[in-house]
Amino acid sequence: MSAPLDPIDESRRQWIEHGWGEEADGMSLVISVMRIHQLFLARVDQVLRPLSLTFSRYEVLALLSFSRRGSLPMNKISKRLQVHATSTTNSVDRLETAGLAMRVPHPGDGRTTLVQITEAGRDLVETATRALNSSVFSRPGLPAEPTRDLLARLGELRAALEAPSGPHAAGA
Repeated sequence: MSAPLDPIDESRRQWIEHGWGEEADGMSLVISVMRIHQLFLARVDQVLRPLSLTFSRYEVLALLSFSRRGSLPMNKISKRLQVHATSTTNSVDRLETAGLAMRVPHPGDGRTTLVQITEAGRDLVETATRALNSSVFSRPGLPAEPTRDLLARLGELRAALEAPSGPHAAGA
């Protein structure tokens, strides 16, 4: 019995067959990372859905729970989570509606609004983190050593892609 067809391997084979052999590894890498993202997101969503959380809202709550005062300015949340301000606003709106976070005036800067985690938000993020640690993060799919190796390589890739002179830079 033959092994099932791997769609990414098949795409790579087609890329090479159509004369794009030089780009085949890069295409396979990009598609593989995108597929792994989908698979991880599905696992995370399966854990968070019963808690009425999305991953983006979980990230905001976790970030707030890690902060010294349990609050951060909106722009700092966006920057630390590396998401657009609109995404942060949407997440905070929903967290506020659910009573998990609230907007409060910055005590030292009248122009700035802080997002502050509530006790209900702290309780939920603790429950969600325990569930994610148990069901997802403790078993990412690879043993410990290959996981650390992959993290190092992904760190190199992320740095290269984020660098101003990286492969996405204008004219590069």
